[in-house]
Amino acid sequence: MIGPTGAVKVMVATKPVDFRKGAEGLAALVRETMGADPFSGAVYVFRAKRTDRIKLIFWDGTGVCLYAKRLTAAQLSALLEGLDWRRVHEARRTRAPAQAG
Repeated sequence: MIGPTGAVKVMVATKPVDFRKGAEGLAALVRETMGADPFSGAVYVFRAKRTDRIKLIFWDGTGVCLYAKRLTAAQLSALLEGLDWRRVHEARRTRAPAQAG
């Protein structure tokens, strides 16, 4: 995948958006709602009402790219915190020992 390089500014929409919107519709939201330039090279992150879905748009120099992903809640949280979401997994249940020793 060819994507943004270097120090990239990431802007996250604070409210969920209609996920029927494509790249052009989301770019319009960037302009109208966020007051930003969708062609600036920044990555814009949107989420659906169901928080397990995100869409990212960014200008790659030739056009607006749209990236859509379905995530678990833990993956979304880790992604937004800047962690590698591929290493996030469900909490494992540990068994406490019945007796000492």
